[in-house]
Formats: sequence, C-alpha cells, structure tokens
Amino acid sequence: MPMCLAIPSKIVTIQNGVATVDVYGARREVSLLLLPEEVMVDDYVLVHAGFAIQKVDSDAAAEALKLIKEISESSLI
Repeated sequence: MPMCLAIPSKIVTIQNGVATVDVYGARREVSLLLLPEEVMVDDYVLVHAGFAIQKVDSDAAAEALKLIKEISESSLI
C-alpha cells in the first residue's frame, strides 16, 4: 500500500502568507493558508501538495530528521 512520508521542513522566511522552507538544503515555497496556528521563522512544519498543514515541535522534528537520515544512509549500502 503506497504511503506519503511527510518530512519536517524548517521555515527560513515568511512573506505574505508564503514561507520558504528548507529540508537538507533544498528550499521551496509553501502556502501557510491551511495552518490553524501561527508560525514563525525557525519553526518546523509538515508540507503536503505545496501547503504547510501542521506545525511540528522542534524536538520531534529533529528526531524525525535524524531517523530519516539514518534510514536513507543505511539503504544506500
């Protein structure tokens, strides 16, 4: 069964309801219109189809990013 994996993305800028987010150095713009709460630069969000859909606690984001990195490195062997 196919599954979507949401990777925590760090907000680096916000302007007019659009955030630039960074994941492992890759940056993209996402809309903040669907978020139920306010976010700030340095917050982490989950992104789906170009929209930030959920704010993520920074500790949880760091742990998820660490695990994703470990999994991706181990699957390259």
